[in-house]
Amino acid sequence: MNNIINYNLIVIGSGAAGMMSAITAARQGKKVLLLEKLPKVGSKLKATGGGKCNLTNTLSNEDFMEKFGRNGRFMMPSLSAFDNQHLRDFFKEIGVQSHAPDGVRVFPITHNSNTIIQALEKEMQQLEVDIKCNQRAQSLIINEHKIKGLRTQDTTYYSEHIVIATGGLGYPILGAEGDGYNLSSDVGHKITNLHPAMMPLITKEKWGAHCRADTISKATLRIDLKKAKKLRACGDLIFTKEGIRGPVVLDFAREITPLLDIYGEVPLLINLTKGMNEEQIRVHLKNHSQLSILEAISLLLPTSVANQLCNRCDITPDKKLNKIAGQNRDQLINMLAWTPLTVIGHDGFKMAMITRGGVSLKEISPDTMQSKLIQGLYFCGEVMDLDGPCGGYNLQWSFSSGYLAGHLYS
Repeated sequence: MNNIINYNLIVIGSGAAGMMSAITAARQGKKVLLLEKLPKVGSKLKATGGGKCNLTNTLSNEDFMEKFGRNGRFMMPSLSAFDNQHLRDFFKEIGVQSHAPDGVRVFPITHNSNTIIQALEKEMQQLEVDIKCNQRAQSLIINEHKIKGLRTQDTTYYSEHIVIATGGLGYPILGAEGDGYNLSSDVGHKITNLHPAMMPLITKEKWGAHCRADTISKATLRIDLKKAKKLRACGDLIFTKEGIRGPVVLDFAREITPLLDIYGEVPLLINLTKGMNEEQIRVHLKNHSQLSILEAISLLLPTSVANQLCNRCDITPDKKLNKIAGQNRDQLINMLAWTPLTVIGHDGFKMAMITRGGVSLKEISPDTMQSKLIQGLYFCGEVMDLDGPCGGYNLQWSFSSGYLAGHLYS
């Protein structure tokens, strides 16, 4: 039997953006329905920050937007309405204390994402949000460019306001299947190219497999392609059996995966010596010429990495500087300043924490999150073509955009 039920707002998706939209609208006295295709709400939120739930950070709105690149200014109305302090105040109000132990990244004091999910779910229940799990939105009902409702596998729900908060394609095991992209494109919205982001990378070179026990702090990565030479990132890097990972790699992957689709492989240059240039490295080696070359380099790098770089330059590690041929010495100095690695792949969306690309921002009003094509249709969170680095950026954006979308401006 096909039941017909009317709501002031229907939210599709129960991540951070979706739950915030539902709560915001319900606090205004709206009758709200939250639809989730999985058995429980907040599945992907549970995995955020390795389960610790890095909610946001302490950056100013200007600095925050800058981290999102050229599309970052789109967030201004959302952040003005609901920034990091508003978010922390909101969670304090519903019983969740937060802190920034490193002065930047903000976590619930429990460092447990379940704390956040349970608080949001409790708030929705108190506001009498109608939560229906195991319900997949299959199509939107549109009449004369106005939203009228949607159909799931067994029910038709009617509303003149619908929020798409389905997230991206990352972590399909947690329900990410691109539902929001299909719903949006079916009613005329453009979906930009979709790429996995925030993930480890596979390299052609495998010598790093011998360095897996060590973390390289303050490594600088840049892309050795003419059209991407200005792109760079700095942070901790970890070698793996197949390539590289670590915070700096997770952040920089969002720049690399689109280039992989174009070129097939992406050459990187990596400074592993905390920003030292060739001349500074040369002086360092001369100042420690009494040591073996391996011992001198190990003052800059973990010994495992130093040993591998010596091997790459055909240098016997226990030799002293003055016993090494000039050509090999120069090659080593160049490699210490900028170590070449070639990215040849990744594990796809199954290992991606976020998605780069999504519903085109040109078709969404930044002041309301409402579609410019369909009246009453709203978007929030990762389903849109806007993504940021690690460190609470994407979760804050989800909460902020969800808050704005939940105000129902049409």
